[in-house]
Amino acid sequence: MSLAVLALGCSAGRAQGTVPDRELVVATKEAPPFAMKQPDGSWGGISIELWRKIAAGAHLRFRLVENQNVQDLLDDVAKGTLDAGVGAVTVTAGRARSVDFTQPFYNTGIGIAVPINESAWVSIGRALLSFGFFQAVVVLLCFAMAVGFLIWLLERRKTEHFGGGAKGLGSSFWWSTIAMTQAGAAQNAPATLPGRIVATGWMIASVIAIAVFTAGITSTLTRRGLEGAVHGFNDLRSVRVGAVGNSATTDYLSREQLPFRAFPDLQSGLSALSRGAIDAFVHDKPLLTWIVRKDFPASVRVVDTSFSSESYAIVLPKGSTLRPMLDLAVLDQIESHWWRQTLFQTLGNSRSP
Repeated sequence: MSLAVLALGCSAGRAQGTVPDRELVVATKEAPPFAMKQPDGSWGGISIELWRKIAAGAHLRFRLVENQNVQDLLDDVAKGTLDAGVGAVTVTAGRARSVDFTQPFYNTGIGIAVPINESAWVSIGRALLSFGFFQAVVVLLCFAMAVGFLIWLLERRKTEHFGGGAKGLGSSFWWSTIAMTQAGAAQNAPATLPGRIVATGWMIASVIAIAVFTAGITSTLTRRGLEGAVHGFNDLRSVRVGAVGNSATTDYLSREQLPFRAFPDLQSGLSALSRGAIDAFVHDKPLLTWIVRKDFPASVRVVDTSFSSESYAIVLPKGSTLRPMLDLAVLDQIESHWWRQTLFQTLGNSRSP
């Protein structure tokens, strides 16, 4: 009976997690507003306050140490030289192979920062050089050539300027293109009844096609003038993109085969964006929004939409005995009024997106 009770006690202890009787070494990396280093060397921010709440409730003794980048933090946790990592560390499948994560405490996505007040000529140039514009022009030319070929078949033996093989075929293509633009279509027009019926239908259809094409280009230019060239992920394929190197964001961009320029940190990337060296900068949306509002409010803005899905969690070594206790503690904290109030005061919303 004594052995059974002892075994049950050990099992319960493992289920709840073991609190080590020593000072824990917890790493963080500056990532405002989740982890911010104060002028006096102390640390604050959403993630740091969350950890302090959890540590106080579990009577954990700890000291914070700083890592210069997320990869170093992950490597040190994986090697066991650190007991935990706290900040804005994204959960990914690749990272979960070498370290453990607690329950996520914040869910977010990747945001896009773009320059404010893009030049009108730059917007026009981007619109005219875009794949959509090229595609529309090719479609119109294909229709014009198809109609020209049909007219040549109907007119080549009865109308002189459409006869003569390649010469007549070229004349029919030229006439069809001129008719599409509504300029000089009466000159060298088809002479037969079937040819004129086709020509009439083509001129009517081309009026509609040109009107739709013009409206589309006007709408694109207007939207670019009002909102810039980038509105979502697909627009990134036609502009120069920047991102912080060796981050979850660059992993995502690489998987999507989207070219990007790597920067050492957010500040350098946003500085390049404000100078016009790149056209868009992508990063975790809450961190991106915080830095833009703080340091680049007059030159950079964050697009309303976001893409991908990311979660922040506390990092632990594989098989850490702290994990069961921390999982429950994280869930308790993010369901509390304190957590909602903290998110509202810091990010302007009371819950994760």
